[in-house]
Amino acid sequence: MRVYRHFDEISAEHQGGAIAIGNFDGVHLGHQTVINAAGFAARAADAPWGVLTFEPHPRMVFDASAPPFRLTPFHVKLRQIEALGVDFLVVLHFDMKLAAMAAEDFVTRVLIGGFGARHIVSGHDFVFGHNRKGTADYLAAKGTELGFQCESIAEVLGAGGEGISSTRIRQFLFDANPADAARLLGHPYEIEGRVAHGDERGRQIGFRTANIELEANVRPALGVYAVRAGVDAGPRTVWHDGVANLGYRPTFDGETPVLEAHLFDFDSDIYGKHLRVGLIDFLRPEQKFDGVEALKAQIDKDCKEASLRLSAGDWNTA
Repeated sequence: MRVYRHFDEISAEHQGGAIAIGNFDGVHLGHQTVINAAGFAARAADAPWGVLTFEPHPRMVFDASAPPFRLTPFHVKLRQIEALGVDFLVVLHFDMKLAAMAAEDFVTRVLIGGFGARHIVSGHDFVFGHNRKGTADYLAAKGTELGFQCESIAEVLGAGGEGISSTRIRQFLFDANPADAARLLGHPYEIEGRVAHGDERGRQIGFRTANIELEANVRPALGVYAVRAGVDAGPRTVWHDGVANLGYRPTFDGETPVLEAHLFDFDSDIYGKHLRVGLIDFLRPEQKFDGVEALKAQIDKDCKEASLRLSAGDWNTA
């Protein structure tokens, strides 16, 4: 997948195709439906298949003081979009200048002038341009005027009948319900990063942990989770069952939240390696114990409970 940072740098081989446009935070099943619709149109016309998205997320520009909310940082969003088979991705820098661009200018300069787009797909609620005047209906009208096709994807529903949205997925995570979040995402929600050196208390009490500092992304409910942890192994990711604590480590008076993952039957040195931790099931809230022995006893119980829950499902962590 070719990645472009500017709409006026798109090569001739990627012009004249079908594109999906949106923020795509989470790349959930609804987003995948929008992106795949552009793929169907592109393949039918033997044309390039592209995605247009924005970084940083517009909400971060309009409300810089907002608490962490992103489901997918850019590098994760890129990986998930690439996995769909897209030919190229255009990542526009979102700032107040772009926000002030008139909807008509966005269509003529970016979508037509930059992409030479012949088919444009968006979600039914996608808006763009100054004062959010660009809507799905606006795009359809412009398509009739300027000669490109438009497709607006209606709200996609989950297996439980609810609409699939990033907002609903965040709420499931806040409510300690990673299973329903995964159902709408199409895969478990992951926290990932480089394994950092901690205070090595896990090694001292007999449960080695891989520690990941939390990025400025959505914070799920604090507590203990059954997890699937993916370790870099060259070009592939090797997955292991485990248990993880997400929180402040109150027994040791921790001051900043961290994810501590204990991988079952695993003793390799992975400091500095990239680790993906998929939250599978919530076991219990974080709590403070009266000393190390009580903590060790509870961790042993958590490991056994996590093993039972993980053995009961076929988890899509790929």
